[in-house]
Amino acid sequence: MCEVAQYDYALPQHLIAQSPTACRSDARLMIVDRQSGSLLHRHIRDLPEILRPEDCLVVNDTRVVPARLVGYRTGTKGRWEALFLEADPHGFWRLMCKTRGRLVPGESITLQNRRGEDDLRLTLAAKQADGSWIARPDTAGEPLSLLERVGRVPLPPYIRKGEMVESDQEDYQTVFADKPGAIAAPTAGLHFTKALMGQMERMGFTICRLTLHVGSGTFRPIATESLADHEMHAEWGGVAEACVQRIAACRERGGRVVAVGTTCVRLLETAAADGTPKPFCGWTNLFIRPPYQFRATDVLLTNFHLPRTTLLVLARTFGGEELTKRAYEEAIREEYRFFSYGDAMLIL
Repeated sequence: MCEVAQYDYALPQHLIAQSPTACRSDARLMIVDRQSGSLLHRHIRDLPEILRPEDCLVVNDTRVVPARLVGYRTGTKGRWEALFLEADPHGFWRLMCKTRGRLVPGESITLQNRRGEDDLRLTLAAKQADGSWIARPDTAGEPLSLLERVGRVPLPPYIRKGEMVESDQEDYQTVFADKPGAIAAPTAGLHFTKALMGQMERMGFTICRLTLHVGSGTFRPIATESLADHEMHAEWGGVAEACVQRIAACRERGGRVVAVGTTCVRLLETAAADGTPKPFCGWTNLFIRPPYQFRATDVLLTNFHLPRTTLLVLARTFGGEELTKRAYEEAIREEYRFFSYGDAMLIL
């Protein structure tokens, strides 16, 4: 039985990055070589010389929506906040709410915009089995337009207790963000700049885009004692035919598929469930844990992840248990920056 406790580790608080590096590509990069067992220290800007021009970089083009909502219970004035999860075609929103006391169906919530002004109102309709609430805005409009009006960047709580600053609106999006739908950033992609992407394309690297909308369960610690008992959250994603063809061409010329982030790994492996990647559109609840045979991913670029999370389990499954543990110990000794705005590792 694979115990969750083995995916725990102690991290000094000061190593949790509160903002990105001034230039994204200046972030530190640990090279983890599975063949030699070596650990080397470089920077993201060095990727063009570390990787091979025949390689294919797979990136996630999801765009983070301003999903954090702040306001108060209209009747009691008690503080209320929530994370927007999704909207249905009938105009109802699904939210994960936090407040003191017990919310009740029919209750009104006043949302405040980023200037702290009262804006639109929501009416709570029903509580769901998973603890989320169904609510309806009192103002007609596309959910994304309304969120742009009243929503905030949904930073994880370990970054300034979730409180955004103006620069987060740009900092918490990748340069290839395009399709709105994520409520957390695919953080390995945050290290890339347009200049770096342009340089790699000119050198012959293939860039392949897929979409996985990162959901609320991504950073949630595993609550069970055994990995086998963990119920994996589902996220929506799509891999287009053009992406599949680029990956196939990369493999034919002897190149490697380099997944930029665990989100790309998860979707690539879902699309390759029968052995080779195929077009895919739908929900995936794939939980990559030992033992797992990777079918579509040759190299992984990933940030340093929270203890006891499915992201850390995936990274250790890919990199190897002992080598990845040693890499984390080295990163702490060398004072790498951890988590969403932190540094990265490249597992070869």
